Amino acid sequence: MKADIHPANHPVLFIDGDHEWVGVSTLTSNDTKVIDGITHYVVPVDISAFSHPFYTGTKRLVDTAGRVEKFMRRYGNQMQNQGKK
Repeated sequence: MKADIHPANHPVLFIDGDHEWVGVSTLTSNDTKVIDGITHYVVPVDISAFSHPFYTGTKRLVDTAGRVEKFMRRYGNQMQNQGKK
């Protein structure tokens, strides 16, 4: 790797609600926490694998048939008229 072209990585503590995990990132913050003698930047995250609906199994069902019908109502006439030109 070339020297002095990559951003500096720091030890970071990510917090998502009740879940905390340690990682390395270029993110920094004003809050810090010492874990095992190492100072970590504390970065709160809104969503993670612990709270994302895909990973928790609480995903909602999408009504694709209704969306297609809505699209055809709006643009169906335009699509038919394009072939007549």
